[in-house]
Amino acid sequence: MSWPQAEFDVSPHRVRARIDAQFPHLARESLQDSGLSAETPGLDLQRACGTSLEAAIAVANKIALGQIDSGIAAGVDTVSDPPVVFARGFQQLLLASYRGRSAAARLAPWLGLRPRHLRPVLPVVAEPRTGLSMGASTELMVKTWGIPRAEQDQLALDSHRKAAAAYAAGFYRDLVDGYMGLTQDNNIRADTSLEKLAALRPVFAEGGTLTAGNSTPMTDGAAAVLLASEAWAREHDLPVLAYLTHGKVAAVDYASQQEGLLMAPAYAVPRVLADAGLGLQDFAAYEIHEAFAGQVLCTLAAWNDAAFCRDRLKLEAPLGAIDRARLNMQGGSIAIGHPFAATGARVLATLAKTLHERQGTRGLISICTAGGMGVAAIVER
Repeated sequence: MSWPQAEFDVSPHRVRARIDAQFPHLARESLQDSGLSAETPGLDLQRACGTSLEAAIAVANKIALGQIDSGIAAGVDTVSDPPVVFARGFQQLLLASYRGRSAAARLAPWLGLRPRHLRPVLPVVAEPRTGLSMGASTELMVKTWGIPRAEQDQLALDSHRKAAAAYAAGFYRDLVDGYMGLTQDNNIRADTSLEKLAALRPVFAEGGTLTAGNSTPMTDGAAAVLLASEAWAREHDLPVLAYLTHGKVAAVDYASQQEGLLMAPAYAVPRVLADAGLGLQDFAAYEIHEAFAGQVLCTLAAWNDAAFCRDRLKLEAPLGAIDRARLNMQGGSIAIGHPFAATGARVLATLAKTLHERQGTRGLISICTAGGMGVAAIVER
């Protein structure tokens, strides 16, 4: 293939510290192994869990502005090969040795080497400003919104059942590219039940409600979507599944505890709805990233809460409830897994195909991210 107009966006997250040292520009390096024209530019960007959706919005904007004709938005992440680094003391010792201008000067710092210098610093998923993990932060949210454990387990069960049914029906057959013998996400538990989920212990807080069963697992994965102008798609005889028409990002002040860490989508969605002149019920399908079942339920509760919509969103009336049968119809992140940077592209591709197959008019995407941010988008046919 030779598509010189294409912009290839691969946006890694969490593995950046390891990749940057060897491949400072992951997008370009990946592109040059892809079979695309070597003259195709690449761009790395990062917005935590919303990375590849943000990349898709960036590509769509460039297409809309006439800067490019087509582009690939993608994301990749891994938890099986994370960066493990040494403590700062060892780092400073290495730098001092490197700066030495003679053999003696380069050797001298090593005389101060101590066992503590070799203690590795293991990766953690915690907010630097609060020290809390996403799970611990969500425990605070579900207490604020009064979300019971049973509702969280039910949403998790629905996620697994829908994902298993979608794979069985062949929905993912042309979306998932096999790797190392795997042709299906191996986290899906088709045989789980409310009884099994209820037996799991809380993992983020004593007496809490978040468990391994109703929280998304961090997994290895990659996802990509191709976006293009209508003219470019016709020229290359490619079917148009859907149109990415609107995108919006919001952020909340979680550090001062004015808002929950993963509540930003509750703000991003009404803003994108206002841009499009639509209501929350005007969608055939909803893709809400299941970071935790509790996070999804907090967001849904907020949209249906008169005080929140009036005081926080400055709306005259609540956004209301959604038809839960239209939520994550092919399974969500709890069942499928969550490679941070890849989830946005997976969700976008899933929604586009869902709308195409069901002849739906439009769909809504909502993704919470680390750092108290949220990304929302609207997809139409």
